Amino acid sequence: MKLGVCYYPEHWPETVWADDARRMADLGLSRVRIAEFAWSRMEPEPGRMEWAWLDRAVECLGGAGLEVIMCTPTATPPKWLVDRDPDMLAVDHKGRPRGFGSRRHYCFSSPRYRDEAARVTELIAERYGRLESVCAWQTDNEYGCHDTVVSYSLHARQAFRVWLRARYGTIAALNQAWGAVFWSQEYRSFEEVDPPVMTVTEANPSHRLDYQRFASDEVAAFNRIQTDILRRLSPGRDIVHNFMGVSTAFDHHVLSADLDVATWDSYPLGFLEQGRWSDEVKARFMRQGHPDFTAFHHDLYRGACRGRWWVMEQQPGPVNWAPWNPAPVPGMVRAWTWEAFAHGAELVSYFRWRQAPFAQEQMHAGLLMPDRGEAPAADEVRQVSAELKSFGETGSKASPVALLFDYEAKWMFDIQPQGADFDYFQLALEFYAGLRRLGLDVDIISPREDFSHYRLVVAPSLPVVDEDLERRLSAFGGSLVLGPRTASKTRDFQIPPAMPFGERVARLPLRVVRVESLRPGWVEPGDFPVSRWLEHVESDLVPLAKTRAGAGVWYENEGAHYLAVWPDPRLLRAALETAAVRAGLEVCDFPDDLRVRRRGDLRIAINYGPEPIDLADWIPGAADFDFLQGERRLSTAGVAIWRCRGEELAKL
Repeated sequence: MKLGVCYYPEHWPETVWADDARRMADLGLSRVRIAEFAWSRMEPEPGRMEWAWLDRAVECLGGAGLEVIMCTPTATPPKWLVDRDPDMLAVDHKGRPRGFGSRRHYCFSSPRYRDEAARVTELIAERYGRLESVCAWQTDNEYGCHDTVVSYSLHARQAFRVWLRARYGTIAALNQAWGAVFWSQEYRSFEEVDPPVMTVTEANPSHRLDYQRFASDEVAAFNRIQTDILRRLSPGRDIVHNFMGVSTAFDHHVLSADLDVATWDSYPLGFLEQGRWSDEVKARFMRQGHPDFTAFHHDLYRGACRGRWWVMEQQPGPVNWAPWNPAPVPGMVRAWTWEAFAHGAELVSYFRWRQAPFAQEQMHAGLLMPDRGEAPAADEVRQVSAELKSFGETGSKASPVALLFDYEAKWMFDIQPQGADFDYFQLALEFYAGLRRLGLDVDIISPREDFSHYRLVVAPSLPVVDEDLERRLSAFGGSLVLGPRTASKTRDFQIPPAMPFGERVARLPLRVVRVESLRPGWVEPGDFPVSRWLEHVESDLVPLAKTRAGAGVWYENEGAHYLAVWPDPRLLRAALETAAVRAGLEVCDFPDDLRVRRRGDLRIAINYGPEPIDLADWIPGAADFDFLQGERRLSTAGVAIWRCRGEELAKL
């Protein structure tokens, strides 16, 4: 695994570039990402390109033995371009243009901006695409950040109509799919259809879902313009994009089909503060980050791009954008780096090299302070760089467990949650955390991917089970766990004719006849407490657990399980453990603070909690392990690494 850093030579006097490059190499860094926000310096006036400064920056970095990850600068179109074409701006849900003065202010559907993005991509690729020091390209920056996927501009309206015509063919088919007869919403032509915004009350849910699908496709199409140019002009280099955490407004699996590597920007403390966790959880992990959140995204993006993934931006200290911005506990930046290694990362790149003393991110820490002195994280990077050298090439193995993550499920439940606290992403994260507490490694994949080779498949929810997915679920012979609201909608966002679930999975003959969302604080007593969500099921199967009133909450048949509730942690553990054991998997009972992951024949343990952990209390035989890194007693942010024994490997 390589280490890298994000650098902005345009922010600093050229007299310090060579010293910066030397210090980067001395720290153990080997890759440097540059230029993603530098359009105004590349092209200060329309058509006047200023390349000399960037030429010298690339030469300086390459001369220090550093490889360059070059970026297209399209996330920050310059002021002259906005003034020349104000229609390129995205428009929010209140009809207001997203103004200049920040970033990500363009509309993906603007044809003129697409042309400009293609033009500048072609120019930068022609100049740097075949340089030996340029090893990879990043397209744009953080698609979707700052709620920028969905735009309601005139360009988006026209593109949406074209998209609908391609999808439905006839306006009659659209009216049928949307149930447009309801509230007299029927259309006579595609030219009458507007974006679903500024309606008096709730817009048609099928209309909203299609607009989200359209917006997602626009992001992928915009990205494809750049990847096609880069492949033509810079062959042999990896093409990547840096995704964000909890970014679900477009389908990352679809976009990643055009990438060589999926990367993401990892800010464990910032995301913790923004998350839905309780104040108690946030306080416990305030300086370490949640034990499962970052790992979830590692596995999500590893699965998005056929196993290849990087961390493009790793938090090195306090950030500037969360409600509160604590510093990592000493050792945590090193632990986050080893965590990425454990999940198969090829690169961890830190954001940023030096803290900026100006503009919006001046409170965001870097590896250096604004005065060029080392920040606390620098020494941890130096340490982990030295440690990594002792491991050499380390391959990864496929995990025995697949978690199916469905972006359309997220969109559907956002549009019609039926309960204000039904959040698909949180549900998926809880299922993932439940698997990790059992000590299981997890691949997160799209429901469209082949999952037949896994021993256990878990789907937190699959609201749409089409004929292809129904066939594959029914043919799957391993253990299967399905969560609430599975098979509850058609692809057109309607209730299925055979009712929700409707025996769509051969091993689970049941159907859901009524659902309830339960207000906060309400608990249905029974074998397991039920809160938030409860389905009423008709089936000849005898439930493994039910409420005191007799409603079944956990059904099982031939190794397939259905949870008809938002599962309490104890119910979730029972179902996942039962399914895993049936699949022949060994399970553990880890505490909230300890996580263990395999990479090849290595096992990596990390303590995310504020108190020390003795691995011998949780892992049989740990007292006798020959540790390659660390020891059995882990302090906060402690990392321990050892090799699996032969009999352990045989069980994987």
